[in-house]
Amino acid sequence: SAQPTLTPLLAKKEGRKKKSIQEPNFDYFNASRFEEDESDLREDELSHIVEIYDFPTEFKTEDLLKLFQNYQQRGFDIKWVDDTHALGLFSSPIAASEALRSKHPLMKLRPLSKSSPATKAKARSCSDYLLPAKDRPQTSAALARRLVIGALGVKSKLTKEQREAERRKLQEAREQKRLAAKQREDAWEGNRRWTTY
Repeated sequence: SAQPTLTPLLAKKEGRKKKSIQEPNFDYFNASRFEEDESDLREDELSHIVEIYDFPTEFKTEDLLKLFQNYQQRGFDIKWVDDTHALGLFSSPIAASEALRSKHPLMKLRPLSKSSPATKAKARSCSDYLLPAKDRPQTSAALARRLVIGALGVKSKLTKEQREAERRKLQEAREQKRLAAKQREDAWEGNRRWTTY
């Protein structure tokens, strides 16, 4: 950069008479703070999360889960912020908006976009873990048992009836998975076949 005394001389030599410094249209210095607040907490992206607040400090996770027992089957989880604030993670934005419409005498709810600064900071810090809550699929220990038994070279202690029951359970799970995939395919094809499990 030229020294302040040399700038007028250089400008005169080039034939310029007026200053041509332009002000920036965007404040790049403060851009990171602005983008962090806006992009991390977009209302449409995290609409399955609500802030739970103003509940008694004695409340534990079990107490909050009990208040949201209607959402347990569909998927619901809690992430603590402090003694009187928590994040409620629902399985979908529809379930979250349904919960926002309900009234609770022991606590209050609000969308994450209108939450306290501490709650927003917590949401930003663990945004990777704030996916919609889903139940873990049913599993079976049969494969693990077979691998361990095979690796150790020992004989299984399961009776023939237990092994058959395990095989039937796995077969039923495969059939349910196949039926669910068929229903999804039929829905896209326009076929209306509904089966109950």
